[in-house]
Parts: sequence; structure tokens; C-alpha cells
Amino acid sequence: MKKINKKEGILFWVTGLAGSGKSIISKNIRKYIEKAFGPTLIVSGDNLRNLYKFRKYTKKDRIEFSQQKIRFCKFILKQKINIIFSTISLFDKIREKNKKEISNYIEIYIEANLKKIIKLKKKKMYHKKKKQNIWGIHIKPEFPKKPDIKIRNNFDKNPRLLARELQNKISQLLK
Repeated sequence: MKKINKKEGILFWVTGLAGSGKSIISKNIRKYIEKAFGPTLIVSGDNLRNLYKFRKYTKKDRIEFSQQKIRFCKFILKQKINIIFSTISLFDKIREKNKKEISNYIEIYIEANLKKIIKLKKKKMYHKKKKQNIWGIHIKPEFPKKPDIKIRNNFDKNPRLLARELQNKISQLLK
């Protein structure tokens, strides 16, 4: 069980490979999070990347951008607004920084098999020949070792069922 500081919002940091189901699962838990914990914003790494026109994809650039994401989140959280943040950000360094700097931090890892993601054509990026700096292919992911919550997506369940599973785990964690 985790204690929540009621003076700030909660950051639900949903991480996993591209195509693992982070965004759809995040959308499906929003109503639950709002009802249980108050005003909630859904943000994805891609949304912020597009908003700021950030087009650099090396490992170093991704770490730098992830640090900007953290600053953005802290600004919103201080206004007592929860964030469901769907992002790849598979860096131990970033997750450790989140844990240190954000009191209401819930790390959610959506585990999925990269070969299955590619086979099921979940993301176009894996099928473009001239792409570089792709997680799991060019950049070695640092998967969470001890996330607060782990959901396994084998792509054999409807995302709503995975979201319900996640809601139950959140409920148990934040009783």
C-alpha cells in the first residue's frame, strides 16, 4: 500500500515498448482515476514531442526530453491534477528521478513481447526500413525491475479487460 500526498496530483507513469498498449489502456482507466482521485489529464510522450516539435531520437536526446517531461508533470501535479502519462521512457535513470522527485508516483509497466508487437504490426515504425533509434532494436530498453504495477499484454485480451485489471491493482495499491 502506498501513501498519497493529498496536496498534489498523482502521476500514473505508464511505460512499455511502442505498441504494447500503453495509450489504449491509459484511455480506458481515465474515468476510474478521475472518479477515485479527482481531475485527471492524459498525456503521451508523442503528444508532448509533437507539441514541442522535438524530433531528436538518440538515447541522449530521449533522456534529455524525458527530463523535460518530468518538469512538465511536476508543474501539473502541483495544481492537484492527476496525470496518466503514457510514455516509452525505458531508462532506469528517469524512473529513479521520478521516484525521488515526485511524491505521488505510481510506476505502471505494460509488458509485451517485441516479436509479437512486430508480428501483429502494432506500430509502423518497426516496419520502416530506414528508421533508426528504435526501442528494442537500436536502443536497448531498461525495463522496470520493480514497478508498482505490472500488466502483461499478450494481445489475447480486450484492452478494456487489461484496463480493468489495472484499475483493480491501482485500487489495491492505493487503498
